[in-house]
Amino acid sequence: MRAGSSYASGGVGTRRRRAGFSEKRFVLVLAGGLLAAIVLVSLLAPGSDDSDPSPSTYNSGSAGVKAAYLLLPELGYGVDRWEDSAGALRDVDAAQTTLVLANPVVAQASVDEVKAGLADFLGRGGRVLVTGVQGADLAGGSTSMSAAIYKETCITTPEGQGALARVGPVSMPVVARWADDASAVRVQQRCGADAVVVSFKVGAGEVVWWSSPMPMTNRGLKEDASLKLLLASVGGPGRRILFDERLHGGAPSVWDEAKGLPIRSLVMQVGVVAVLLVLSFGRRSGPLWRPVRAVRSSPLEFAESMGHLYQKAGATRVAMDGARRRLLRFLKERCGVQSEMPEEIVESLQVRLGGDWSAVGEHLNQAQEDGGRALSASSALALVKAIDEDLMRLKKRVEFQRG
Repeated sequence: MRAGSSYASGGVGTRRRRAGFSEKRFVLVLAGGLLAAIVLVSLLAPGSDDSDPSPSTYNSGSAGVKAAYLLLPELGYGVDRWEDSAGALRDVDAAQTTLVLANPVVAQASVDEVKAGLADFLGRGGRVLVTGVQGADLAGGSTSMSAAIYKETCITTPEGQGALARVGPVSMPVVARWADDASAVRVQQRCGADAVVVSFKVGAGEVVWWSSPMPMTNRGLKEDASLKLLLASVGGPGRRILFDERLHGGAPSVWDEAKGLPIRSLVMQVGVVAVLLVLSFGRRSGPLWRPVRAVRSSPLEFAESMGHLYQKAGATRVAMDGARRRLLRFLKERCGVQSEMPEEIVESLQVRLGGDWSAVGEHLNQAQEDGGRALSASSALALVKAIDEDLMRLKKRVEFQRG
């Protein structure tokens, strides 16, 4: 019988351990699945940060040109990022290459160097697509502020039968117009009277200038005319397209590559999952505390019950009389004082124990006088405490004399 009981208890314990292991494995698998889903969604979700205004191929915001950088290879172009100096263009096959300078920013000390590099590149048959005010200056032209005020964008008007005009009207914000009226410059698109898309020859090469890079940005490229303008500007398929990144501030860091991803949201979600795991395992595997319950037969329970009864009945006289009787009983049994008169008790204590015991007489006299009338709870409590303190003093004095 004992062996059977032992076997049965061992089987139950084994089943419990298996059940506990199965629950833990389920929690781990669930947590792993949630973490994988969070990471996947965070990586594939589009970035919500659209504060970067630079037309860079690293920028996935509305002002960036990352979409063009990814789309052109699918259309048969060879696409790269150019992060070297303008002088390094001499090693490039200019006749088969188009350099894109989207709103370049060049320090004044480096302007002459960049101009020389572009002039050499164009002289060897290169093609340059440049935008903005400083871009026009680098390409050898000039711009001025637009005479008209365009609050948002302008729908351009094609001019002539050039390739850049045949793409049709294009949406483009205009902040500057081409100011050089030389016969070599061919105006392709206008916004009102302002030339906003022009082209001109430089040596064996060609320059295409836009007032704004918007048609090639992630936001502008959604329009069919904008894509056509970009393809007509960079040249025919098979050419190598270089998107200049050096004049946008150089190569990005690892953190710049991650910009746009919901990193903060990912960290918060991983933190929540970790807290849930800790709470789950802590609740199942941590120490168990038995709730503390006061036994109804305990002195504390009895004292609380009596206190509630006295408070409900307003029985301050009963509590005060009880303290007085305890003191008189001690005086009779331990001190040999048989009288209940406060004056006689004080005289007997001074003879038997020595010292000043007048406070005992005063408290007994006050309890005897107030016993016939109802006292407030605070007054009765103060008197009961005083009588109990007298009792403690007497006990210590008696023990001291006997010791």
